[in-house]
Amino acid sequence: MSLWKRISSHVDCEQRMAAYYEEKGLLELRLCLAPWIEDRIMSEQITPNTTDQLERVALKFNEDLQQKLLSTRTASDQALKFRVVELCALIQRISAIELYTHLRSGLQKELQLVTEKSVAATAGQSMPLNPYNMNNTPMATGYMDHSELLAVSNSCNPPLVQGIGPIHNVQNPGIASPALGMVTPKVELYEVQHQIMQALNDFGNCANALKLLVQNYGYMLNSTSSPNAEAAYRSLIDEKAAIVLTMRRSFMYYESLQEMAIHELKNWRHHQAQAGNGAPFNESSLDDIQRCFEMLETFIAHMLAAVKELIRVRLVNEESELTHLLEQVQNAQKNLVCSAFIVDKQPPQVMKTNTRFAASVRWLIGSQLGIHNNPPTVECIIMSEIQSQRFVTRNTQMDNSSLSGQSSGEIQNASSTMEYQQNNHVFSASFRNMQLKKIKRAEKKGTESVMDEKFALFFYTTTTVNDFQIRVWTLSLPVVVIVHGNQEPQSWATITWDNAFAEIVRDPFMITDRVTWAQLSVALNIKFGSCTGRSLTIDNLDFLYEKLQREERSEYITWNQFCKEPLPDRTFTFWEWFFAIMKLTKDHMLGMWKAGCIMGFINKAKAQDDLLRSVYGIGTFLLRFSDSELGGVTIAYVNESGTVIMLAPWTARDFQVLNLADRIRDLDVLCWLHPSDRNASPVKRDVAFGEFYSKRQDPVTGYVKSTLHVHVCSNGDNGSTRGTPHHAQESMQLGNISPQSGITFYSPARLEESDSDASETAEALERIVIGAQPNDPVISEITDALLTNNYRHGDFGMADFDTITNFENF
Repeated sequence: MSLWKRISSHVDCEQRMAAYYEEKGLLELRLCLAPWIEDRIMSEQITPNTTDQLERVALKFNEDLQQKLLSTRTASDQALKFRVVELCALIQRISAIELYTHLRSGLQKELQLVTEKSVAATAGQSMPLNPYNMNNTPMATGYMDHSELLAVSNSCNPPLVQGIGPIHNVQNPGIASPALGMVTPKVELYEVQHQIMQALNDFGNCANALKLLVQNYGYMLNSTSSPNAEAAYRSLIDEKAAIVLTMRRSFMYYESLQEMAIHELKNWRHHQAQAGNGAPFNESSLDDIQRCFEMLETFIAHMLAAVKELIRVRLVNEESELTHLLEQVQNAQKNLVCSAFIVDKQPPQVMKTNTRFAASVRWLIGSQLGIHNNPPTVECIIMSEIQSQRFVTRNTQMDNSSLSGQSSGEIQNASSTMEYQQNNHVFSASFRNMQLKKIKRAEKKGTESVMDEKFALFFYTTTTVNDFQIRVWTLSLPVVVIVHGNQEPQSWATITWDNAFAEIVRDPFMITDRVTWAQLSVALNIKFGSCTGRSLTIDNLDFLYEKLQREERSEYITWNQFCKEPLPDRTFTFWEWFFAIMKLTKDHMLGMWKAGCIMGFINKAKAQDDLLRSVYGIGTFLLRFSDSELGGVTIAYVNESGTVIMLAPWTARDFQVLNLADRIRDLDVLCWLHPSDRNASPVKRDVAFGEFYSKRQDPVTGYVKSTLHVHVCSNGDNGSTRGTPHHAQESMQLGNISPQSGITFYSPARLEESDSDASETAEALERIVIGAQPNDPVISEITDALLTNNYRHGDFGMADFDTITNFENF
């Protein structure tokens, strides 16, 4: 039931709220779009805590509202069209912030009214608090007018949950400081449990009254005519009417409690999705939610039995009212049971075919219904996005025989029997060895790719309780199916976007195609921080924001900007660049990144400016991620001439030969590490990187030690550099190398000589420089010597005979 329908069920509440909305002429809008307004505002993922954020949120709401109204204009109802035109004109006359704050505070008032009415209905019981977890501010007495809401001080802390929450006061003389804090405190699960227990205990009084009514009803039926029969009959009618009224109030209270518990479960699942991006996640809170569900099931079962018992007491013609109450109670119980079936361990969201994976589902009230005594078998199929939408939006009846035909692929080991763990009351089914063998894909349109296509695992089961058949199902988070590792980056773009920006309640798997930078920056920070162990700084995020911008700067970032359109003057997208850096950092620079040795996200111009401003001057350096090469990191340093030099980027392939710290150790031109923290001072190179240097290994007996050494080669007198850091196996690709730096390979001189030329050949080998130019006379001399004298080359490490021959043929 929508919030406005609850308000409308109380005449005084409806009149009060109608007067409030009519102050701004918004009553018609509230009535016309009641469900949309409630869902849109209550499901907001970010609570504004500054004036700028409030303005952005309000403008976005205003824009979405206009789009919603315009979409409604297509209706065939001419009267509705006329109303929509009037509403469009109305919202043009009122500022976005005023419109948004008035509606938002109106919802808060409505929630408070519903709370008060529920309290009255339960005769003084502790009423369930705000089911939307709107904030954690202290309880206030009475209401706060809209003008008061715009002047609340910033003493309240913003909530950590989503929905309508308080907004920090911002002292801005031009704009009144908003603070849309809800007047009810944040609901904690233990509070919900306490309220359910109290309501269940209080319902016992109603059950006792019902028991007495049934007893007196039996006496009346069995007694003969009595002078007091009519009075006794009327007394029974009054008793039954009082019990019916109490039951209606109890059920209204129960609905609020169940709504809170289900909302908490939805929040848990939403946080589970965000955890897929690396956000913190209190998984164990599901146990507390289960306790709420178990208590609610006990409550609704007692209520159901009481209503059935009350129907059997036939005194006057009130059966239609009780039948309607019975239907409501049965539907509430069905909703509770179905909502309690969830995926508690999600499958991998980027799923590779023919690769084993695991998942598990959990039923939060299995023990309450006795299902654990005869545990059912859970089946699993994979559904496409379109199949999932059809099933959910059309409320398709679940038929086990037909569901198997709706699968979009073939999954091995896709069934599991539920098990009950007595020690922790967990009733679940674990799928430990599933494997997707085949996948059926939909036809692609336009620029769509297989990495954009979402699927979901569909878990379902059927069981019988008290001769009633129960069918339950649940969907996993969306997954992207790939067949090759090179499809991972774009697949993770799809999943990261969905996990971060999906609404709590949605049709599978609808997602916005644009978000604000404030939203995206949070997602990128969570993703990078969880992957590398260190969050991004404000400067890092500012750099990323600049990188995402196009010619027309905007507060919003679109899906295409995020991962479809190539960056300016590049062949790769922003996400491909960001993902490659994240992978490089995790695989090869994790410790140095955590220690703050890598500045990373800074452009060339700013890096040069920062280095030239450094008090230490010559030898000061920093590490930054390459703009031009995927997964590359480069060093910028001040040379002896006071000029900033940029070394050609190193990638993961280079670090497989020699790690980053050892490369830095080899470069004597690097002395002082410029700090990534603007408030810190430069640090000596060996102090910053010393713990990451590799220990020199002693050579094996009988061999001469060989080493890889990085150096910067000068080219003439102009101070420029040449030679990219590459190892011997890459020597055949030297024509594509930017002349910046080089690695010298010192080869062992272990040759079994057959004539006098061997010693000269050994000396020549020791002078091999991988950065040599094609047709270098040194390379030709060594090759001729080896070919002519037919030497058996010894243990040359990475520079073998074929490599030397390739140098000559290059």
